[in-house]
Amino acid sequence: MSRNRKTVPKGLHRQIRHSGFKETIKVYDEEDLMHLIEKQNDFFFLVLDGVQDPHNLGACLRTCDGVGVNGVIVPRDHAVSVTDTVRNISCGGAENIPVYRVKNLSKSLEMIKESGIRIVGTEDETTRSIYDIDLTGSLAIVLGAEGHGMRKKTRECCDEVVKIPMRGEVPCLNVSVATGVCLYEALRQRISLQKI
Repeated sequence: MSRNRKTVPKGLHRQIRHSGFKETIKVYDEEDLMHLIEKQNDFFFLVLDGVQDPHNLGACLRTCDGVGVNGVIVPRDHAVSVTDTVRNISCGGAENIPVYRVKNLSKSLEMIKESGIRIVGTEDETTRSIYDIDLTGSLAIVLGAEGHGMRKKTRECCDEVVKIPMRGEVPCLNVSVATGVCLYEALRQRISLQKI
């Protein structure tokens, strides 16, 4: 698994200064994402389709840093950006994990798919479990918005769609909790593969 997150040259990103913080947060776009993909060949991305709660995005960034993903891909519209709240909740994740805000999420997913990155989406209305598929190799895991899930066009970009098994009465998990389940299952598989 690659942890090289510093391959995007300085100057290709926009920097956002937040109130109360001395450092700036780097936010990237489609060009930066494609530039990164051209320079590497092993990726581990999280894609969040329309997550609007800053607490959820912050928690996702914290988990992404713990797992060692290459970046988080989000749509530019109808999704929360990296705010002070996101930064506080992320406990350093916002400073360490590149966030790629793309104009057209489905188009960007198709482009990364063409680069050999497998796209695995998550939703409740499927039968295959996250624990039944291979999550090693170049991968982007997609989670949908709170309450709505992935949009139809996003789902159509996925190579596979899986669910997190639920045994209790609640229908689904919070998106940040689901992110933790999915990313750490991928990490578990990657660690196991390295031990073989």
